[in-house]
Amino acid sequence: MKLEIGSVVGRTSYKCDLLFRIVGFNEDKTVADLAGEEMRLLADAPVADLVTMSPQQQHERRQAGQEKEESSYKLFRQDYYLLRQKREYLSTNGYEYDQSYFELPGRVLHVDGDPLYLSKCLELYKRLGVPVYGIHLKETEMPEKVPALVDEVRPDILVITGHDAYMKSKGSIDDIQAYRHTKFFVRTVKEIRRKNPQLDHLMIFAGACQSHFESLIKAGSNFASSPARINIHALDPVYIVSKISLTSFMEHVNVMDVLRNTLTGREGLGGVETKGFLRTGMPIKSQTYIQ
Repeated sequence: MKLEIGSVVGRTSYKCDLLFRIVGFNEDKTVADLAGEEMRLLADAPVADLVTMSPQQQHERRQAGQEKEESSYKLFRQDYYLLRQKREYLSTNGYEYDQSYFELPGRVLHVDGDPLYLSKCLELYKRLGVPVYGIHLKETEMPEKVPALVDEVRPDILVITGHDAYMKSKGSIDDIQAYRHTKFFVRTVKEIRRKNPQLDHLMIFAGACQSHFESLIKAGSNFASSPARINIHALDPVYIVSKISLTSFMEHVNVMDVLRNTLTGREGLGGVETKGFLRTGMPIKSQTYIQ
């Protein structure tokens, strides 16, 4: 089958361990630029090393991935219900709870370098009940354009993600110039923190596959990828920020509590203790009293 932009392929030299989409070619079309189908990874490979994955192979891989995603979703929902029960008990000191209340989760601005991943993330935010404004921007555009978006949207939580990769041929693992997009994520975080320096006033997640974790945390991210320079799942940022969004502003979130329901875990993700953003109010409907 002819290889073209949008084709789903595997790398034979890696035993087709990951699914990739072809997103571009070099001038003579001997090398293809690749974006991970499930992992936020950029790569390139000789066209001769690529094989088209059949619809059946794609279905089997995606089905296995969906089962893993569904398991994480169910665990997340269980945690959320436990948090909610705890809030209700503390609010009433154990008495019967008045159901005429409402909740305001933290609002998310999700900026993604991959439009297909953005769509998947927005679907998951909706399932989790997290209010979100999503926008697709190339990683290289983020330092210039994201600060204005933050001023316009005024989110509680900001996600800056897309694709990244460590390129050994470009330098040492400690050199952010050896990463495809880490430097753009770092610049974006620094620009945002000029106006929003407090970690608990605006929570930031930044990074993608193999990103330089330490530089992102130092720049001012609450959470980032990737401590062990491994690949992270496309939906991992959603699980991290949703945990913060749906936790009461009166509580601090332990880092391990945030990471436990992600698809990658602490080798791919890390961060610092952060306050939640959810606020509870009542009543649901105002009442008019006639004197």
